[in-house]
Amino acid sequence: MSIDALFKPFEFKSLKLPNRVVMAPMTRSFSPGGVPTDEVAAYYRRRAENEVGLIVTEGTGVARPASLNDAKVPRFHGEKELAAWKKVVDEVHAAGGLIAPQLWHVGAAKGPDQLGKVDSPSGLSKAGGTPFTEPMTDADIADTIAAFGQAAADAKRLGFDAVELHGAHGYLIDQFFWPGTNVRTDKWGGPTIGERGRFAAEILKAVRAAVGPDYPVIIRLSQWKQQDYAARLATTPQEMEAWLQPLADAGADIFHCSQRRFWEPEFEGSDLNFAGWAKKLTGAPTITVGSVGLSGEFIAAFGGEGSQPASLDGLLERLERGDFDLVGVGRALLQDPEWVVKVHQGRNDELKNFERQALGVLY
Repeated sequence: MSIDALFKPFEFKSLKLPNRVVMAPMTRSFSPGGVPTDEVAAYYRRRAENEVGLIVTEGTGVARPASLNDAKVPRFHGEKELAAWKKVVDEVHAAGGLIAPQLWHVGAAKGPDQLGKVDSPSGLSKAGGTPFTEPMTDADIADTIAAFGQAAADAKRLGFDAVELHGAHGYLIDQFFWPGTNVRTDKWGGPTIGERGRFAAEILKAVRAAVGPDYPVIIRLSQWKQQDYAARLATTPQEMEAWLQPLADAGADIFHCSQRRFWEPEFEGSDLNFAGWAKKLTGAPTITVGSVGLSGEFIAAFGGEGSQPASLDGLLERLERGDFDLVGVGRALLQDPEWVVKVHQGRNDELKNFERQALGVLY
């Protein structure tokens, strides 16, 4: 199987990538007080120097008191914080790379540092749980939407090449999607995914208004939740279309479709994965992600499981037939900044195993 498909240029709106490799967002917790350090900037620059097509940063908190639950995760608001992000952008661009921030609000997902009042659609952190806080008010929701819009405007002003919204994995935007955590009966809830998706759509509209028509807006989505790996928002292609099309209409350009294992089919009767179905249903470009280039999936890594390099043949076959447009690579790039160069040059014997210790180091 030829590697060439992975190294074809990709263009969409103002985004012009030299290849199809996207560095997936990975929380690193190396920004004390929420301010990215010089070491963080160097970490991203090393990937830019080694042929990563587009870097999506770790999740970074918008301007809501409870947007983050870890004091060492970077913020995307405040003078010091944005000045530090400008240095990250400048370092990546100096190395010839392209970069997008991932804008994040953790919602009711608990962490080591619960910073401020928790935001949640219904006061729930998981399906079937007991409410532990009050649901967000209309004013809370409006302020959160505005915070995402402001962060997107700041991203464009700082020179980022695109912006991504974190709408996956059981965090705030996803908590509105999921009936297990959104039991609201007002305009922000309802029995259908289209109704529960209104919060995300309004954020996308605010972001689009802030950045203009030609600036690429990505949204990361998942069926699974950290609270429930088996959760599914869409059990049929029809339900998936009802979920995704309103987001495309509201301003989403590219769908970043998170799976734990990219090769798993989304629905019976087809081998298309999540990204494949998202592209088929909406016509929008998609990013596939989930254990690319490694034998084991990432959640097991937190329990200490390592992974070995794995064949890319199945991925390349899907990419060549047009199932998706871009490929998100996470742990393989976290372990080895030179992963893309090695793959491109056929230096497969130099590819590294992923070890859990890499989670605690900025290689």
